[in-house]
Amino acid sequence: MIRRNILINGAEVLVLGITFKENCNDVRNSHAVDVVRGLEEFGCRVTVCDPWADGEEVRREYGIESVGRIPDGMKYDAIVLTVAHREFTDLDPAEYRKDNAVVFDIKGLWPRTLVDGRL
Repeated sequence: MIRRNILINGAEVLVLGITFKENCNDVRNSHAVDVVRGLEEFGCRVTVCDPWADGEEVRREYGIESVGRIPDGMKYDAIVLTVAHREFTDLDPAEYRKDNAVVFDIKGLWPRTLVDGRL
């Protein structure tokens, strides 16, 4: 994000997935929570989207708001795919990214041509 001159503090970040693993509604022991917390510590405004997670359970367990679908009309400074749910397979991150945004695919779900970084 810094290389793209995106101001970290206040950046709008979309995190896709908060459950423990793909295509599962279990949020216990989710490593995606660490990603969200890290981004929040840097002052990012994080939107968590997970069609499998129960938003109320996520709020109760972690104090994190989670929505079932990406909010309409939003564009993000960064998109981070943390859980490879089947609903995200055909999602085109270009629809939700700002012009200079970065896209990280932690799970290797999307083609390399759509992302800026992978783990």
